[in-house]
Amino acid sequence: MKKIAIAAFLSICAFQSVAQQEAMYTHYAFNTLSINPAYAGNRGMLSATLLHRSQWVGFDGAPMSQSFVLSTPLLNDILGVGMTLQNDRIGPTNVFSGNIALAYKLKINKRSKLSFGMNFGINNYSQNLKALNAYENGDYAIDNNSSIVNIFDLGAGLLYTNKKFYLGVSVPRILNTHFDDLSSSATLAAKEKQHMYITAGTAFNISKNVECKPSTFVKMVEGVHPQFDLTTMFVFNKKFELGAMFRTSDAAGILLGYTFNRNLRVGYSFDWSYGLRTFQYNFGSHEVMLRYDLFKRSGEEIISPRYF
Repeated sequence: MKKIAIAAFLSICAFQSVAQQEAMYTHYAFNTLSINPAYAGNRGMLSATLLHRSQWVGFDGAPMSQSFVLSTPLLNDILGVGMTLQNDRIGPTNVFSGNIALAYKLKINKRSKLSFGMNFGINNYSQNLKALNAYENGDYAIDNNSSIVNIFDLGAGLLYTNKKFYLGVSVPRILNTHFDDLSSSATLAAKEKQHMYITAGTAFNISKNVECKPSTFVKMVEGVHPQFDLTTMFVFNKKFELGAMFRTSDAAGILLGYTFNRNLRVGYSFDWSYGLRTFQYNFGSHEVMLRYDLFKRSGEEIISPRYF
């Protein structure tokens, strides 16, 4: 019962707080389109990524997220289009999002370009507090609280890329939507806040068969200290990947990946919330990832860098 009560508290905080609104992933470098529409078509081919994250495993009502991202270039890489579907659940609260991203790519020189992107979509918020077990029977706030709200989504982003470096800035939710009541019986005062995200990464050779790919993900919102994700991946023979991550005031972990026949990549990560008391009640957070790239015909040049 104690865990269920904590889960209910977490779900309410998810609506009331100004913390990160988008689902969090350790594999952020493989899921950039979900936070920056300028990334659409950046890989120079049709690319699809599927992610699942189970956070704080073993803790009742813990967050669980899924993401599906699909993007491709158009008109000889002048434009990019992408689609993102995400599902994010915490306790009795669930958010399902669907977004379409469009990006225009300005070629700076032979090896670099600047992309401008916009995303449009819908966020579906649902809450079912009736699924919780109350300490006392007859709790009106729980017994009669079930609601669904749909909110329009609008965002924008910039992305600079060259052969072995990228830098992106984005605000995936520009509209500060207020919804004071999720249902006629609820008393939650909730609103969305503008979040700014900065992503950056590079790649360089350590030896003939070993590459290093450091990256960072910075999350900023008014009234909250910025949070930094720092990740370093080592790639062996362009197949096997091994890395470590650190998230300020939150978690540290490891990442593993393997590429099959250059089309299919699988990945796994584990992180441990060292900075939160929740680590006493769970077995860490786990992610699995699948990414498939549909290459052009043999002999045709891939326009965009495949590192990112």
